[in-house]
Amino acid sequence: MPTSVKDFFERRVPDALSRHPEKAKEVAAIFLFTVTGADGGTWTADLISSPPICQSGCIGQPQCTIEITDEDFRSMIDGGTQAAMQIFLGGRLKIGGDSMLISRLLRLLQLGSAPVI
Repeated sequence: MPTSVKDFFERRVPDALSRHPEKAKEVAAIFLFTVTGADGGTWTADLISSPPICQSGCIGQPQCTIEITDEDFRSMIDGGTQAAMQIFLGGRLKIGGDSMLISRLLRLLQLGSAPVI
């Protein structure tokens, strides 16, 4: 079953950040995700604040914004690095702000995709 985008941002990422705040420091950026579609929404991942947070809405001043469909985002979560690169290279991932931070995005996706133990 594909991962729910809402579950990813509202449960999995916050849980991972509370368990491993040191991993957020490695990313050290504020991302704003705008995901379109029935399973979409807007979330801010503030990986600079202490403690790091991921919550619904646009909070603070994002350094990098990401726009994507819920279907493509689920593919990125479930398909790993290769799926993310295909979506990025296919032009289906819109990036604003500091586009160099996109290289750190995979760390956030991996953190939220790690199994909950």
